[in-house]
Amino acid sequence: MDAIRKQASKLREQVARQQQAVLKQWYGGSDNLVADEAELQLHQRLEKLYISTRAGKHYQRDIVRGVEGYIVTGSKQVEIGTKLSEDSRKYGAENTCTSGNTLSRAALSYARARAQMEKERGNLLKAFGTQVAEPLRAMVVGAPLEDARHLAQRYDRMRQEAEAQAMEVSKRQAKVRETPGNSDISMKLEAAEAKLQDLKTNMGILGKEAAAALAAVEAQQQRLTLQRLIAMVEAERAYHQIVLQILDQLEGEMISERHRIEAAPAPAPSVDESMPPPPSYEEANGVYASQTNNGTTDSMGYFLGEVLFPYSAVSEVELNLSVGDYVVVRKVTNNGWAEGECKGKAGWFPFSYIERRERVLASKVAEVF
Repeated sequence: MDAIRKQASKLREQVARQQQAVLKQWYGGSDNLVADEAELQLHQRLEKLYISTRAGKHYQRDIVRGVEGYIVTGSKQVEIGTKLSEDSRKYGAENTCTSGNTLSRAALSYARARAQMEKERGNLLKAFGTQVAEPLRAMVVGAPLEDARHLAQRYDRMRQEAEAQAMEVSKRQAKVRETPGNSDISMKLEAAEAKLQDLKTNMGILGKEAAAALAAVEAQQQRLTLQRLIAMVEAERAYHQIVLQILDQLEGEMISERHRIEAAPAPAPSVDESMPPPPSYEEANGVYASQTNNGTTDSMGYFLGEVLFPYSAVSEVELNLSVGDYVVVRKVTNNGWAEGECKGKAGWFPFSYIERRERVLASKVAEVF
């Protein structure tokens, strides 16, 4: 349709120019003809602005429809993902597997991560609606665009009327030349010329108003549409960055669980009966660590260790350990004991029950204290 409209406009302008040429040739030219150079340039500018604003409106409407479809589809995905999160949480909380709880912990980690991701997806969809669809929809149906288009349409109708009046003036000029001295014909010519002049004056004013209004709408369309596209890209980029962080953490947790479940079960190391007891409570806090049981501490510096075997304390200075716990190891003696902190408690435990770790998830570190 746009191509047809452009072609029709060109044909109309071409016909108008041909008519002017014919009239000038037969009637010696006339200053009353409507299609002078300035008016023609204004008309062409209005045509371009009209086409541009219409295309901008259609593109804004396409974005709104696309975003609305994305929101509908995304909302359904949020619903499905939330259901999966709840099912995983339920399994992790209620699982009664007799061979261990590794899968339960993995299911709970997945449930938590999935719930976070679906929450972020919901925030993204909300941002798409409020920051993209609503502003563009308001402009598509807004008054400024419609008012500017109505001005352009009024100008077009007035221009057609002026063209018809110019033809009428040319005909009356021909009659005056054919019958000179006829006052009635001369009066009619003067009236026709006066009407044409009024039309040309009003048309010029209206054309400038329409061009200014359409230019303002065009500039606003360009600016607003670009802003909303940038907002959409930024919102989606932020969403994917957050989701990536969630997935990275989840992957680390689940790989850790996979290593644990795939590892061959090993018997817990036994505590040698000849092994001296751990130092006293004061020594657990670093007071006499080098003077107890003829043992000395190894100055290894603090490090993190993961508990491989459970250990039940047999005295008040010892520390209870569960598989998978992380311990801040502060001292290691040469008689097999280590001193450290786990879950806010400090005490001694067999050093062989843990394994040193160089890299630990931040969430695991937080559990130590």
